[in-house]
Amino acid sequence: MLMFWIALIAGFLLLMWSADRFVLGSAATARNLGVAPIIIGMTIMGFGTSAPEILVAGIAAWNNNTGLAIGNAIGSNIANIALVLGVASLVAPMCIDSNTLRREFPILLFVMLLALALMIDGELSRLDGIILISTFTAVIIWMIRLGLQTRSKTDALQTEFTDEIPTGLSMKAAILWIIIGLVVLVLSSHLLVWGAIGIAKSFGVSDLVIGLTIVAIGTSLPELAASVMGALKGEHEMALGNIIGSNIFNTLAVLGLTGVIRPSQFMPEVLQRDFPVMIGLTIALFFMAYGFRGGPGRINRIEGGILACSFSGYMLFIFLTTTS
Repeated sequence: MLMFWIALIAGFLLLMWSADRFVLGSAATARNLGVAPIIIGMTIMGFGTSAPEILVAGIAAWNNNTGLAIGNAIGSNIANIALVLGVASLVAPMCIDSNTLRREFPILLFVMLLALALMIDGELSRLDGIILISTFTAVIIWMIRLGLQTRSKTDALQTEFTDEIPTGLSMKAAILWIIIGLVVLVLSSHLLVWGAIGIAKSFGVSDLVIGLTIVAIGTSLPELAASVMGALKGEHEMALGNIIGSNIFNTLAVLGLTGVIRPSQFMPEVLQRDFPVMIGLTIALFFMAYGFRGGPGRINRIEGGILACSFSGYMLFIFLTTTS
């Protein structure tokens, strides 16, 4: 049992470090090639924050632990909104004034409803996975086109991405970090999945529950750190943009990859409990951050507290229903 916990913690730490190194190398490489900062931020950095979930889900599905993979995707989306943005808004209320983000909200809701429609039959099939991966490709193309349109305009999100993308890193060093980051990502994902499965068996709970709780929280730690730092530095657009991009990638790439690798049926709780919570939180975030009250959108401390309490309540509900 101790070895499983050591593997899980070591896997989380290595996963966070390697994802950061991978994003550093990829962003620096793209910048050296002359790619616009807004495109780097919306694609490479968005993918980087979801890399832990993608790798963990792929390895879990390959090992026939699809419950862990599905739970990780949905649980990470819930944690990103309720835990990450909740805590970040408690640290510093977030003001949102970006047309780019306002265009991404409907896309996020659409992809979640698409995943629900495909999985409503209680099965994540290979066809479902192909549809989700194809949609993921289309969203990436749309983000690139949006970035090209925004490149010549003044946008708060573009300014924040420009400030955050690394400069002064040579092409050779950037590529080296990509390789190191990717290798450690794969190895740490294997370590994390092995530890998580061992813990699930020791406690007698399903892979789904472990994916929704321990693994989801662990793989959301990079988003939590980035969002809190972004809130403290006043980079609210990028903090929220990272969450929206990560949730889009989780829904399409993580669930899609799981379906392609290992088509399977899943536990009914996914549709009865977890999907409604994920979509409900997404809608709540939409109304909080869109700016319906006039002026720029804003997530204040009260709303942040509500989000954080919602996450605590969700975790408690899973615990009570699992142990009862």
